[in-house]
Amino acid sequence: MKILGISGSSRKEDTSGVYKLVKTVLENTGIEYDLVSLRGKKIGGCIACLGCAKDNICKVSDDMTELRDKIVGADAYVIGAPNYYSTLNAVTHSFIERWFQFRHQDGNTLWGKLGVAVGVGGMDGRFPANDIEKFFLYSFIETVAKVSGQGAASCYSCGYGETCGVGIPQMLYGKNVRITPEIIPDVSKQPEVMAESADAGRLLGKRLRNGHDRKAVTQNMQQKMMDMMKSAV
Repeated sequence: MKILGISGSSRKEDTSGVYKLVKTVLENTGIEYDLVSLRGKKIGGCIACLGCAKDNICKVSDDMTELRDKIVGADAYVIGAPNYYSTLNAVTHSFIERWFQFRHQDGNTLWGKLGVAVGVGGMDGRFPANDIEKFFLYSFIETVAKVSGQGAASCYSCGYGETCGVGIPQMLYGKNVRITPEIIPDVSKQPEVMAESADAGRLLGKRLRNGHDRKAVTQNMQQKMMDMMKSAV
């Protein structure tokens, strides 16, 4: 068994809350994993060319090509992204959007697998985590856990955070805010979030080791998809 972890953050590993949480989840599964950062990778969105319709292989040539085998070979996924405008950042969105290549002609490459969704935001990480869960649903992947934490918004390091009236530091601490290391959010300093990440990893590992029934998971997720579609009508 193997788990594929994806950090969709554009920040370096030591400053990325997304990377820290995804890694914590993976480390607590007790299962072999591969952790990939999308930082610096060139991954465009789906261009609707339908070149993948015949064989479920995307024909767009970029850094997504080298990740395809990792996606196919994984038994589960831990995907994390930062909160950009209450949704996913572009590279993470493009990465999962390109999973459209697996959907054709009863393509069940991903069906019935398991996933953990991770989100980090300057105020709230729930939005990207929810979006990742929705993408999982479209691939009939069960989200066994979601983890969200508060990270350091760019306002803390842009150089104007103390004086910008629309920046997060002033929103949280008022006009006389002084940015110090103590007030800069860091998921590693949030015990409840780190514990939630560890618990998510242990749950994912337990589900995988117990030999989860991919067919049953697929049927359950298909029903959820049907229910979601009906509620939207």
